[in-house]
Amino acid sequence: QVQLDESGGGLVQPGGSLRLSCATSGFTFSDYAMGWFRQKPGKEREFVAAINRSGERIYYADSVKGRFTVSRDDAKSTTYLDMNSLRPEDTAVYFCAADAVAPYIAPQLYDYWGRGTQVTVSS
Repeated sequence: QVQLDESGGGLVQPGGSLRLSCATSGFTFSDYAMGWFRQKPGKEREFVAAINRSGERIYYADSVKGRFTVSRDDAKSTTYLDMNSLRPEDTAVYFCAADAVAPYIAPQLYDYWGRGTQVTVSS
């Protein structure tokens, strides 16, 4: 009964902000690194951000560095992606994922996935 449920997506104007949440259950959240990925139509799923189990190691794709912030709240078994200064090219379905080993940038290495939430950046 592992579940990862993303929320917080929607339509925003360029330059706007959104906070995505990924609430999880069915596994020991504190033992897992958490990642965020996005997928655009016709494209492969790409790495956005990741955070290790302790929250001390954080990684971002170059395309979002300085604009997005990943965090985790172990008490709520939830990871967050705060997105600022959004651009039209950020439009995608955003997924969260969990891995028991490390905050990988390769999506195929993650153990569990959410269903995704749509983010659309448009004027």
